Amino acid sequence: MKLSALLLVAVLPLAAAAGSIDKAKAFGNPAAPITIELFSDFQCPSCMAFHRDTLPALMHDYIVPGKVYLVYKEFPLPMHSHSREAAAYACAAARVGKYEQVADALFQNQPTWAADGKVFQTVSTALTPAEQKKVLALSKDPSVLNEVQEDMQEGEADRVNGTPTMVIIRGAKRYPVSGMNYSLLRTLLDSLAK
Repeated sequence: MKLSALLLVAVLPLAAAAGSIDKAKAFGNPAAPITIELFSDFQCPSCMAFHRDTLPALMHDYIVPGKVYLVYKEFPLPMHSHSREAAAYACAAARVGKYEQVADALFQNQPTWAADGKVFQTVSTALTPAEQKKVLALSKDPSVLNEVQEDMQEGEADRVNGTPTMVIIRGAKRYPVSGMNYSLLRTLLDSLAK
């Protein structure tokens, strides 16, 4: 199974151009040999599980040591009624240096805000009162709304059709990967690092 998945990924690289990078939504060493663009939806249960179960190991094993540069991309799915709003708040929070904290709050409390629609109430728990005012105003700014749309367009160009999806970039090749357990992801990253 591992080998067949690796072979499938190896034969399906994309030639799409690299997208823009919001450094406030990126972690690790920008000069790392591998970049992962993580297309995610804050209301997606699988994205919540990835954030909780896989991301900490990925951070520990690859991002913190400088082997991988992680770039978050918003990909709110149309079936999730509050996901676009959550993405706008997260992008706005990035502009005040709080993307990671807001993303954590959104994923940790996803069942609550996804059910009651009180997205900003959850976002506000990760912000000071002054930051809350800025993020609330920025979330309606056309440039923030455009950033969410641009991330989605980049995902569509990379054939993202579900979340979470990672586009693993090594050199000029881009490999879209979804539904991969951490053991298989490690095998893929280690093989691309050679």
